[in-house]
Amino acid sequence: MQGSGCTAFDENGEIVYRVDNYDSKHSSEVYLMDLRGKLLFTLCEKKMCGFPSWKGYKSNGICASKPLFRMRKNYKSILGNKECSYKVTMRSASNCYRLEGLNSKSTAFRIMDSNRRVVAKAKRKQSRSGVVLGDDVFTLAVEPHVDHSFIMALVTVYGMIRR
Repeated sequence: MQGSGCTAFDENGEIVYRVDNYDSKHSSEVYLMDLRGKLLFTLCEKKMCGFPSWKGYKSNGICASKPLFRMRKNYKSILGNKECSYKVTMRSASNCYRLEGLNSKSTAFRIMDSNRRVVAKAKRKQSRSGVVLGDDVFTLAVEPHVDHSFIMALVTVYGMIRR
């Protein structure tokens, strides 16, 4: 690919999602696409008072609609609490999610819905022989009733935040 991105594979090794920013440097706009290159989400970073916030626009980008979600660090995390968590506010204010890092030194995390049910969980991938792979290689388990592309958009934002 031309830019700086990544690829997500399913359990069979098939490409499911592509992520790119079409820039070799840090970009404030990132694109989540399916394996054929169809745009699923445009993810945009916004900085307000020095604190970053990410907005996710479904399908064909900013011009088409209002953001589907906004993700920002929880205030407790900003104020020095060691907990690494992010609040995801949906367009409909009645629905929200929470993304929590399971360990400040690890890339493992989980995503919970407004009822605190875990809808997705990620951990570093291990080979069958038990070798732990790199920080950027993980296994993601998503509940079947959840929009997988939405979860992948949240995972992408979390990856951008964590670099």
